[in-house]
Amino acid sequence: MLETITVSQLNGYIKKIFDAEELLHNISVVGEVFGKTSARQITYFSLKDEDATIPCVCFYPAFADKIIEGKQIVVTGSPNYYVKGGRLSFNVNRVEEVGKGKLFEEFLRLKEKLEKEGLFSATHKLAMPKQIKRIGVITSKDGALIQDIKNVSWRRNPQVDIILYSTKVQGKGAEQEIAHAIEQMDKYAKVDVIVVARGGGSLEDLSAYNTEIVARATYNCSKPIVSAVGHETDFTIIDFVSDLRAPTPSAAAEILTEELSEQSMNLKRLKTRFVNSARNYIANKDNFQYLKYNFINAMNSYINQKNYEFGLNENALPKLNPNLLLKKGYAKIEQKNKPLSSSKEVDFGVNIEVIFADGSIKAKPIKEEK
Repeated sequence: MLETITVSQLNGYIKKIFDAEELLHNISVVGEVFGKTSARQITYFSLKDEDATIPCVCFYPAFADKIIEGKQIVVTGSPNYYVKGGRLSFNVNRVEEVGKGKLFEEFLRLKEKLEKEGLFSATHKLAMPKQIKRIGVITSKDGALIQDIKNVSWRRNPQVDIILYSTKVQGKGAEQEIAHAIEQMDKYAKVDVIVVARGGGSLEDLSAYNTEIVARATYNCSKPIVSAVGHETDFTIIDFVSDLRAPTPSAAAEILTEELSEQSMNLKRLKTRFVNSARNYIANKDNFQYLKYNFINAMNSYINQKNYEFGLNENALPKLNPNLLLKKGYAKIEQKNKPLSSSKEVDFGVNIEVIFADGSIKAKPIKEEK
């Protein structure tokens, strides 16, 4: 009887073969989309060409809009064999339109080059001014985008000026116009900040903002630059070089303008802080006067106490004066220049000196016979 294996073992062997093959990892496949469905933010679809099809699955919601029925796309990922169901699928981690793969590679090469040169360094980025009175906008005058920026800015603060420098936003020569506009705004326009803006689009639509000439003009600008190119999920080279990236042009207007109500509240806060500081100063001054008064009273009490103690000591001193005692009839007896306080201290072989208030006499001590 032939040796058998289970279905699970067979499918497991097949999966191991796919997983072990390095050439099948992170590859790009081109084909036409069909049979697209979605569930729980996961996109299921198939790619086909004239001779074959392959089922695909994409776990990244950001790419769902690029997977369009009947459209040619390039997907990047790896084949995966599902053991339990015995099915092969292609797990997608990136989606590009056909012909856009080259643009993306050029984008990555330029990004790497400029990053190595330090054009993305945070140390070179300028802070946004605290008070912005005039905003320079570089975009097309024909689109609705400039009007959106004006509407948002003036709704928040009607006193802000908007200066437009109209340029192409895509197509031949767009990058030269954008770079020139940045240089002109930097040199001649009296603006506090510059916004480079355009709406969303494909990688090809945004290609002007992925050029070296625009990147270097942005880097060399002495005024703060805000990049507001595309949608929040779109990233361009100018985003990395600019001083600040806004997710959308309208968001840039929100960021750079402060509502008048906020300004009014700030003034009220400053007024409150000033009043409180003044009150604290006055209170501290009153406290100082109170402390000064208490200190003076304490010093006066201390001096009076010491004067009283001094008077007591002064009255007691005369009573301790030995001369006054001698004047009252007392005498001081010394022998060998030492005072005697007891008869037992007397050396009968040596004269003693009897000291009175007005003089002294020498005497020979005589030992009393018993």
